[in-house]
Amino acid sequence: MKYTRRKVLLIFIIAIAALYISLPSAIPISINVPPIVVNETLYKSRFDRELLLGLDLVGGSRLTFEADTAQMDSVKREEALASLKNVIERRVNLFGVSEANVLLSRFEGKDRIMVELPGVSDTKKAISVVGQTAQLSFAEVNEETLVPTNLTGADLKSAQVTYDQVSGKPVVSIEFTADGSKKFSELTEKNIGKVIPIILDNQVISAPVVNEKITQGSAQISGGFTLEQARELSVQLNAGALPIPVKLVEERTIGATLGTAAVDQSVKAGVVGIICVFLFMLIAYGRLGIIANVALIIFALISLALYKIIPIVVTLPGITGFLLSVGMAVDSNILIFERFKEEKQKGLSTSNALEVAFGRAWNSIRDANVATLVAAFVLANPLDWSFLNTSGPVRGFAYTLALGIAISLFTGIFVSRNLLRLFIKK
Repeated sequence: MKYTRRKVLLIFIIAIAALYISLPSAIPISINVPPIVVNETLYKSRFDRELLLGLDLVGGSRLTFEADTAQMDSVKREEALASLKNVIERRVNLFGVSEANVLLSRFEGKDRIMVELPGVSDTKKAISVVGQTAQLSFAEVNEETLVPTNLTGADLKSAQVTYDQVSGKPVVSIEFTADGSKKFSELTEKNIGKVIPIILDNQVISAPVVNEKITQGSAQISGGFTLEQARELSVQLNAGALPIPVKLVEERTIGATLGTAAVDQSVKAGVVGIICVFLFMLIAYGRLGIIANVALIIFALISLALYKIIPIVVTLPGITGFLLSVGMAVDSNILIFERFKEEKQKGLSTSNALEVAFGRAWNSIRDANVATLVAAFVLANPLDWSFLNTSGPVRGFAYTLALGIAISLFTGIFVSRNLLRLFIKK
């Protein structure tokens, strides 16, 4: 019993922590009952991250680029387009936009790539990150003429934003691969006392003077950047250069595709459904149902907290995945409670009947959840297999469903079991 109490205490600590994380960063408090009038806003001092909402709920930007594949045969064209899509997806992820859609299409004989960015209203900023080529190269100066060298962005290992120790301004520190470090060492050795222009997309952005041979395989790009410019450059360099030229043919800021009314109705339907589940469990199982409902509340709090921590972009399909996982969580409790009734009818004590019920229901719970997890894995397609789904909203559904199942196993087996052990005596 002592260990059970400790486990229950741990459960409520987890629930309180999840509740704190789930609450919005700003909590308005309005009381207008004279003589008590309060209009204040409470702010959480820590963890003020908000839920990320998808394009269908919050709107965003849609960019359409046209790829230059006219001179390629069919095989090279397919490879180049696949590489282009991968690079843009990496840039979007580094840019900090989740649940983005990157789609290839063909329009009037021309290849296009459409990028949907939820929550991004500044299309200019999005274009600068997603669509720029970011081709980096180093040059030598020969009689006031720039001479390209064999040191390029292909030799780059990583790039990150740092601050110049003298000026304190943002710069981009780059580190070369082993082969690139050798090239850089040879380049600096030949150009001591001279400048080495650093060229990005055919523009000289920095021309540092070489004071000595540099063997560490690292360098610093400075160009009077703001912090945001330095960050965007590091994103482009880390993601790599676009494999083929692209040009922007359409940009637009779009509203939520579902509309406010549709979203409100969907949320209301979900709330009504959960309330019905609560009432059913209470009516059908009495005290056991109360424990199941408490576990379900903890399930919801942990889910919402993890959506913020991971983070997971919430779309309407994602909400559907959450609601389906609620059903899976309740299903586990129903299997356990029905088995508990059977064991009680055999004359077992309450505590023994509970233990036997959990043990014998586990195989069914495990198999049902594993089967659903397999389906979620196929829909999420984390390995990006070309013959499976690559749609962002469908993946969002799969992620929330899989996460919900994992949490439901915790609440159904650990939370419910220990609450029942402590509070159900007879």
